[in-house]
Amino acid sequence: MEIHIGDRIADVTLVSKDGNEVQFLIDGKPYNVDIVMAENGNCSILHEGNSYNAELIRGENGKSYDINMFYRSFHVDIVDTQAKYLRMKKGTEERQDDKIVAPMPGKVVKINVSKGEQAKAGDIVLVLEAMKMQSNYKVTSDCTIKDILVQEGDSVNANQVLITLELNNEKE
Repeated sequence: MEIHIGDRIADVTLVSKDGNEVQFLIDGKPYNVDIVMAENGNCSILHEGNSYNAELIRGENGKSYDINMFYRSFHVDIVDTQAKYLRMKKGTEERQDDKIVAPMPGKVVKINVSKGEQAKAGDIVLVLEAMKMQSNYKVTSDCTIKDILVQEGDSVNANQVLITLELNNEKE
């Protein structure tokens, strides 16, 4: 998931949780912490022999927090994988790029086109399954399929290019 702390955006992945011991990655760097939550929104964090206390004030939507620590305060927004996926998918529908890109890790379920084929605006070129949901990827402009870089059944990574396109330039 993505965590926004002021202007900073951190990629956070939970690796494991066993009782109060939590292991996670922040921007690929591993952290092992011991976290104890109290009912009043306060928590105690132990990390590498250092103790931190924080007050968490949850926002209305449950995805934002104001965090108060000794002499420091932060506003944090949590962008979970599904919200990020939907935001990225919406953005790709606004204008056609010269490629179809996986917004998150998933599996290629179906490829509806072949290399060199013409595709019309609105055609579904690929179906990707991510987070137990299947999503259709359409082209929003007339184009030619330049190359298909995956096969049905392939697992793909976030931001991996799946299909390259040559956009048809209409001259008036």
